[in-house]
Amino acid sequence: MKVALLGTCIADMFYPQAIESTYKLLKRQGVTVDYPEDQICCGQPSFNSGYFDEAARVAKHLIKSFEKTEYIITPSGSCAAMIRDNYPRLFKDDPQALEQAKTFANKVYEFSEFFVKVLGVKDLGAKYDAKVTYHHSCHMSRLLRIKDAPVELIKNIEGVEYVELPNNQDCCGFGGTFSVKMADISSSMLNEKIENVKKTGAEILVGSDLSCLMNISGGLSRQGINVKTMHVAELLDRGLQ
Repeated sequence: MKVALLGTCIADMFYPQAIESTYKLLKRQGVTVDYPEDQICCGQPSFNSGYFDEAARVAKHLIKSFEKTEYIITPSGSCAAMIRDNYPRLFKDDPQALEQAKTFANKVYEFSEFFVKVLGVKDLGAKYDAKVTYHHSCHMSRLLRIKDAPVELIKNIEGVEYVELPNNQDCCGFGGTFSVKMADISSSMLNEKIENVKKTGAEILVGSDLSCLMNISGGLSRQGINVKTMHVAELLDRGLQ
């Protein structure tokens, strides 16, 4: 099987280890992995800010970058949701581009979704001794409707003690520009999330969206709370080393 890896902006700039871990885990399954070098942002920042023409130009470039790929895997529920939900909206008045956007969207899988749904792999044979909880990001759980896949992968890591995060349906308060435009509300939501993380007693908070992990880890650091944050691919990869 051949796949292409969509790294995403946040991972490329701040969490390259998540891309590397995703790449290594796919290779372990015998998958041939391509990383198109001309890939760019999915366009979510422009779309969420109302710059739809700009988002459409970005989307067309990304679609072109992956046009020869059968499967596209990304370590981001947020970017996968942007492509599946919003690309068709961007091109609703352009039949040819709309068809290309729908074809592209059908190829895109979030990391854990691809392992569980397509590869049929829930246990990678990883071992890692730690008490772990999981943050269900909004785009993963509400737009992609993926909640079980990442948790199944985590629970099957030998040595992991999994603890459910209280009120796990709640947003972390990031929301891209929301955290800037509504800073007070965002901060309050983040503080609630951190209080729930503290209740679990977990050593590691795992997630599938790096922007959420960046937001939560910043709050944990500012409050002097010693809880690590990791993408689910990174935790699995560490468990195989």
